[in-house]
Amino acid sequence: MYLKKILWVVALLGLLVCGFVAYQIYNAIFSPNTQFNNNEAFVYIASDATFADVKSSLDPLLKDLATFEAVAKRKGYITNVKAGKYALKKGMNNNEIINTLRSANIPVRVSFNNQESLESLAGRISEQLEADSVSLLQAFNDSDFLRETNFDEDSKLGMYLPNTYEFFWNTKAEGFRDRMLKEYRAFWNEERLRKAKAQNLTPEQVIALAAVVQKETAKVDERRRVAGVYLNRIRKGILLQADPTVIFAIKKETGNYDTIIKRVLYRDLEMDSPYNTYKYAGVPPGPITMPDISSIEAVLNPEKHEYLYFVADVSNFGYHMFAKTLAQHNRNKVQYTRWLNEQKVLR
Repeated sequence: MYLKKILWVVALLGLLVCGFVAYQIYNAIFSPNTQFNNNEAFVYIASDATFADVKSSLDPLLKDLATFEAVAKRKGYITNVKAGKYALKKGMNNNEIINTLRSANIPVRVSFNNQESLESLAGRISEQLEADSVSLLQAFNDSDFLRETNFDEDSKLGMYLPNTYEFFWNTKAEGFRDRMLKEYRAFWNEERLRKAKAQNLTPEQVIALAAVVQKETAKVDERRRVAGVYLNRIRKGILLQADPTVIFAIKKETGNYDTIIKRVLYRDLEMDSPYNTYKYAGVPPGPITMPDISSIEAVLNPEKHEYLYFVADVSNFGYHMFAKTLAQHNRNKVQYTRWLNEQKVLR
C-alpha cells in the first residue's frame, strides 16, 4: 500500500514536470515575442548573413532572444538562413517569426530616372538593393553581355528604361541587369518597332533622340512638338544643333557629369565629338541621358508641323518659341539672349 502511494506521487510529479516542460515549450513557441511599438518592423538579411547576424538584427525587436534561438534550432532555421527583406508584425510569436523569415521575402520598389551615366545608375540602384555599386557597374559593363545583346559603349545606357519596378531586396547585380533587358525587350513591341521604322530610326536611335528631347524640355506636353522639330531637321538633312548634346560632350570628355553648364558658348560648338550635333549630322551615337518613356513616345508619335527651330520662351519659362524659318527664329532668339545677359548667365 505504501509502495502504491509512492508510485502515485512519482507519477503525479512526472506529470507535473511534463506539464511544466510542455508549458515552457508552448510558451517559447506560441507566446508573443515582439517588443516594438509600430504595427510592423522590417528586417534585412544579407546574402552572406549567419544566424548570429540574424540574432543581431532581431535583438532590438524581440523580448526574448533565447527562446527565439531555441525555436529556430528546433525548426532547422539556424542552418538555413534566407536572405531578403522581411516584415515582422507586432505580437508575432517565435513560430510565426521563423516562418516569416523562412518564406515571406517581400519585394521592394526600385525607382530610377534620367541618370546620365551607368555610374550614376549603379549608385542609385545600390541605395535600394543589396547589390553594391561596384558589382552593378561590373554587370552593366560586362563585355560578354554587351556583345550578346548588341549594345555598345554608346548605346548601353539606353537599355535601362526609367520607371518603378519590383525586385527582391537581395537581387544580385546580374539579376537586376537581366530584368532590365527583359523590360527593354518587352517595351519594344511590334507596334513601337513599326512606329520607329516609320521614322526611319532604330530603337537605339529613338532612345538617343528621345534623350535630346528630354534635355530640351521638362514639359511633357511640349515633347511631341520638340520631337517633331528634330525629325523635320533629320528629314531635310539639317544638323540637329542641340545644345544639350554639346553639354554632354563636354561632360563626357572631362568625366565630370556633375558640371553645371547653363550657357553654351560659340567655342563649345567647335568641339570635335560625335555627340556635338553642331558638327555631326543625324542622331547622336547614344543617349545623353535616360529619357522618360514620355520622351520616347514623343519621338514615336511626334507632332506633325513645319517647325525647324525653337528657343526658350522667357515669358513662359519651361516652354519654347517655335519657328519655321531662320529669320523668324533669330527674332525669337533675341529675347532669350537678352535675358541671359541681363541675368549675367555667362556659363
